[in-house]
Amino acid sequence: MASPEYLAFAAKQAATPPPPPPADLNELRARIETAQAALPLAEGTRATEVDAGGVAAILCERDGGDEDPLFLYFHGGGYRICSALAYRSYGSHLARATKTRVLLVDYRLAPEHPFPAAVDDAVTAYRWALGQGNAPGRIVAGGDSAGGGLTAALLLAARAAGLPQPAGGVLLSAWADLANTAASFTTNAATDRMFSKEMADDAADLYLSGQDSTNPLASPALADWTGLAPILLHVSAAECLRDDSAAVAAVAEAAGVAVVHEEFPEMPHVWQLYYPAFPEAVDSVDKIGAFIASVTA
Repeated sequence: MASPEYLAFAAKQAATPPPPPPADLNELRARIETAQAALPLAEGTRATEVDAGGVAAILCERDGGDEDPLFLYFHGGGYRICSALAYRSYGSHLARATKTRVLLVDYRLAPEHPFPAAVDDAVTAYRWALGQGNAPGRIVAGGDSAGGGLTAALLLAARAAGLPQPAGGVLLSAWADLANTAASFTTNAATDRMFSKEMADDAADLYLSGQDSTNPLASPALADWTGLAPILLHVSAAECLRDDSAAVAAVAEAAGVAVVHEEFPEMPHVWQLYYPAFPEAVDSVDKIGAFIASVTA
């Protein structure tokens, strides 16, 4: 059962009239960035633009947290919208709550930069982080939705490149099979108002640009996970991507990877973005912090 605080939050959102449809993808991107960039940073944090080996990024840090582990974070948005700037406020809250230095990676977006551009940028940012003197055992990769899938792709690409694995991976409502054939796209269609089969198909078409959806770096739920870092998976039982997390958990566990997989009832897609508005968001972020602490100890 969802908390009274979440139910009140959801009712308020439902009562807010939706904006008019954007004219195109660029207008949608601009709307999101304008609205999200205006949100304040968490108290006691700072955000600094950095060049992560040629990939733009924003580093969110808490006061006194210079020695915190590095949380390499990839935003959601179906590989086609959102940015590090749009996630800056959220990143600052993550930095404070999880006691990490959160590096928000501004990976390139489709359709201008189709697969594997985002994966290439993720690897570049990870190489940069290692080159800055961060031990791999003090780095955790993470992300939500498409960024959760990109986190998994980074673990696979790092293994293929002979790079050390980070200490762990955090996959939140991860989009991890771009064929979009999971049963939860149908069974949860009525309870997921943020991500649908139609949206997933449109986003996959833009990102893949005619390439094979079964490529493991595009669909990590289909990959061999042997030798990859421990992972934490949080997903809502009510969202369309529920089965993607279950599929990743299954293949990772079969390969001997340590997996923490938890489903939260009645939550929207990537509810952590609303931290600390209701207890379920706080609970998930607290558990992310505990996971990071455990794998980087």
